[in-house]
Order: sequence, then C-alpha cells, then structure tokens
Amino acid sequence: MFEIYGKVALVTGGAGGIGLAIAKELLKNGLKGVAIVDTNQLRGNAALHDIRQEFGEGKAIFLHHDVSVRSQFEDAFKAVIEAFQNLDIVVNNAGIYNEKDWERTIAVNLMGTVNGTMLALENYLPQNKKGEEAVILNVSSIAAFLFCPAAPSYTASKCGILALTSCMGQHAHYQRKKVRVMAICPSTTATELYTERKSTAINEEYVKLLEDFMEGGGMTYELQWPEDVARGAVQIIKEANNGSIWMAEDKKPPYEVDFVAMNQVKR
Repeated sequence: MFEIYGKVALVTGGAGGIGLAIAKELLKNGLKGVAIVDTNQLRGNAALHDIRQEFGEGKAIFLHHDVSVRSQFEDAFKAVIEAFQNLDIVVNNAGIYNEKDWERTIAVNLMGTVNGTMLALENYLPQNKKGEEAVILNVSSIAAFLFCPAAPSYTASKCGILALTSCMGQHAHYQRKKVRVMAICPSTTATELYTERKSTAINEEYVKLLEDFMEGGGMTYELQWPEDVARGAVQIIKEANNGSIWMAEDKKPPYEVDFVAMNQVKR
C-alpha cells in the first residue's frame, strides 16, 4: 500500500470541485504539502485560505498556471519542488466542459493531462519522490463510456485520458521509473461542469440532444459530491494496480473497469 503520510502532491484544477476535495482528502491522510494549480486566481486564493483555516499554515501553495501550456506546467512542477523539496503524487484533474469551444476543451482536458503525465513520469517524480514509488492519478469521466451525442469533444478528451493512462500504466514504464499511473472516472458530480453543461452546448439543437439523452436513460446515476469522488481517489492512490481504471458513481466506493485492448475487441 502506498503511504500518503509525509508525501507531497500536485493537484491541477484544485481551486474547487473535485480537485480541491482531493487535495483536502490527501491532507486528511497525512500529506505534508499540496500545490494547487489552477487558472482561476480568485478561487485559487480562496481555496488556499480554506486549506490554511482547516489544516494550518505551510500545508499548501497556489500556482496560477495553465496546464495546457507545457512551459507553464513545467514551471508548476519546479515551484512545488522548490516549496516542499519533494514530489510524490500528481493528480491531473483540471477539466472543462465547453462544447462551443472544443479546441479549449481538448487543450485543457487532454493536452493538460498529457503534459502532466509525461512531465511527471519522465522528468519530475522519479528524481524527487520520497519513497520507493510515486503515483499519477488522471481524472477522466464516466462520459468516456456513455458516448453522449451532445458532448463529442468532452467525450473524446476523456476517452483520450483513458488511452494515455493505459499506455503509461504498463509495466515497462513502471520498471523504468517506479511510477504508478491510474485513472478515475466520476459519474455525475455536483460541480460547475455539471451545472453549466447546457449553457456551453454548441447550440439549442445540442441542448435538446442532451435533454433527450438524459431523459432517455443515458444518465441514471445519483448526483454525488466532490468529497465522494475524493475518498475514492485517495483509495486508488493507496491501493490500485498500475494502469488500472476505476469508476466512481452513486456515492459508492470506486470499482475497477476494463478499457479493452485489440485482442479483446473481436466479436
């Protein structure tokens, strides 16, 4: 089991929602320090104040960087290591749902996760981890398995995260770097991504597609809270096998799912 106590984490999209909940849950498990990376300066400062009120001074820093820009993400890695002297856990959580701006959706959700995974595994975790191994947790979505006709860009980005995790979570990479890479797929969670999904639809036809999909049984999951996902995320960080993919739905503990390879697709 991976020991969180005394370790350091970097959490993207950590100014609110699932990211902030994961940061707090890690701190509850004895994390030495956490870097919250986000583009929202106001919310980032508020999250930092919130963490300090709950956990005390010196437990968190806020880094105002855009994960879709590789150089900015690299600056974030350097800053957290300078602040805490080591880095053991990277949670690639930053994500948006904006079908109108599909370029930005792909850039943040997928390219941000690629940047975080590759920089962490190749450059920063192996040299700066405190223990025998380090961990990368990528936050995908149940949308990667639902194929909602109203959310093609969001779905594509979340499917890409699973493919990335499956590639970088293979034993050949673990042998090289001693870094486990896993993914969690939350179902409907009470965050801004969920509440603003209609306002960011491509047009009114896509709003209708979304409504029809939900009313037709496409989304039958109980709305859960970020804290529910965070508890599952920490369980995965502690216990999950390298390369594994987990579903977190209906406020229940996560369970492992398959993301099939070529030798499994023949009917």
